[in-house]
Amino acid sequence: MSKDDLKKIEGIGPKIAEILSSKGIKTFADLSKAKADNLKKILDEAGPKFNIHDPATWSKQAALAAKGSWDELKKLQDVLNAGKTKK
Repeated sequence: MSKDDLKKIEGIGPKIAEILSSKGIKTFADLSKAKADNLKKILDEAGPKFNIHDPATWSKQAALAAKGSWDELKKLQDVLNAGKTKK
């Protein structure tokens, strides 16, 4: 199974993509099925510099990417800042 570039998800950088991959989350489909609380636990286990990240929108973004809905994903990402809704 090939890996998707999870860094296309707002809020995921190279290190987080590596952490998710090590936990078996390698594709947009994998990420779209992941629950935010499980993702938060993975980040917490990775150390203090990762627990500031909020994965609340990652599954929704990944679902759009998995479907190839790039325009819709871009619209969603335009209202996000580091994966969180801009205030």
